[in-house]
Amino acid sequence: MSGKTNLSGLIRSMKPVLNDGDYVYCMVGAEDNIDVHEAICFFREKEGLTQILPKQVADARHITYEFIASWITLTVHSSLEAVGLTAAVSKALAEANISCNSIAAYNHDHIFVAKKDADRAMNILRAVSKQ
Repeated sequence: MSGKTNLSGLIRSMKPVLNDGDYVYCMVGAEDNIDVHEAICFFREKEGLTQILPKQVADARHITYEFIASWITLTVHSSLEAVGLTAAVSKALAEANISCNSIAAYNHDHIFVAKKDADRAMNILRAVSKQ
């Protein structure tokens, strides 16, 4: 499997990037007609389909949401078998009372934090990577 697995190397190389825009978590149904190219992520749960959408897409479709997030990408190519990166990131953010919602994709890990906490989260993640 490709990607880095060494935790200290992952943390030093994570280089967080704050993506432009606002993002929302939505429970959507077939009637919402979301184009797969508009969504950031889909996850099927027994209760329904969760999508992470750009806020403007949800607003244009009149889809309700409760949480407005900022999206941070950890640009290091982490292996899906790597151990501890998510824990280290969530621990550092939790110590600052910042909620984080993590998604591991094939190449990178992605963190969604409350919009109001984005700048603080970026500062914390940059500091963690320099330790």
